[in-house]
Amino acid sequence: MLGDADVGGAVSLGVRPDGIVTAAQGIESTDAMMSTEANAGTIGTSWARKLARARVPLGFAFGIVVLWFARPTPLLLEIGLPIALLGEALRIWAAGHLEKSREVTQSGPYRLFHHPLYVGSSVMGAGLAVAAGSVLVTLLVLTYLVATVGAAVRTEEAFLRTRFGDDYDAYKQGRIAPARRDFSLARAMRNREYRAITGVLLVAVVLCAKWWLNL
Repeated sequence: MLGDADVGGAVSLGVRPDGIVTAAQGIESTDAMMSTEANAGTIGTSWARKLARARVPLGFAFGIVVLWFARPTPLLLEIGLPIALLGEALRIWAAGHLEKSREVTQSGPYRLFHHPLYVGSSVMGAGLAVAAGSVLVTLLVLTYLVATVGAAVRTEEAFLRTRFGDDYDAYKQGRIAPARRDFSLARAMRNREYRAITGVLLVAVVLCAKWWLNL
């Protein structure tokens, strides 16, 4: 009976004579605990989904604050802007391979990263934080990236597992050979990467203007 008690989660074996009942109570307690954990996971996923959906408007709000407090210098612009453009280049490369919601994309940068768009966004954000030349801006960018990118990754992985099942896990675990596909700029534009391109160029222009006009 000791093995049964361990599985059931009972803690009063040997105290009461109705050991079977005690073990059953342990099982019910374990089921309740598992149900609570499942509910907590659902709530967590729901918040992650909401945060991921809000990352674009949040990005605009954070962008305005970042530009207001930015204190760029020529040296920091020369260091930070190329880093930001490198991040955007990675995003363009990824968007030019991605067939969103149709497959588990495995070509291009998806052979190197599971989430190359978010890696590119993080690199881009880091570059702009350097160019901005402000500790406050760096903390704001870091907070935004940790919160929204983490939520977006969690939400996206849940969606891909639901839609593609074992195919996505096989991709993540490297159990399938990477597919080959040519990069397509038209595909990148279909994936609306022009919005990120416009955004990073606009921020770069404003940062340069702030330095030039000494604002």
